[in-house]
Amino acid sequence: MTLLDRAREMRKNPTEPEKRFWRHLSNSQLEGHKFRRQAVIQYYIADFVCPHKRLIIEVDGDTHDSDADFKRDERLKEQGYRTVRFSNIDVMDNIDGVLTALLKALSQSPDRWRKTTPKPSFEKEEIQ
Repeated sequence: MTLLDRAREMRKNPTEPEKRFWRHLSNSQLEGHKFRRQAVIQYYIADFVCPHKRLIIEVDGDTHDSDADFKRDERLKEQGYRTVRFSNIDVMDNIDGVLTALLKALSQSPDRWRKTTPKPSFEKEEIQ
């Protein structure tokens, strides 16, 4: 199974905390920020990523290895990504606090590129 296949499978079968978090992140609900879930970045699968801010969000359960997570975060940091982590318990019991902390992290992260505005229509307006 390739990393892309694994990410696709993880998107189809998210954990309950991931489902709950995604309900708040999908469709640019969080102040217009766009997120991807189970995104492949290099050799890793990020739970959520805001590409515009190069911000990775991880939702961690009890089984996470903090040493491995630290090494992973450092490798991704070398590529310009910042990682923020929230526990499953926080996502399930304190989603408002998690979203507030995430908004703060987003505001502290530089834009990766300039946001574009929609291009005006080139149709001629009828002058009366």
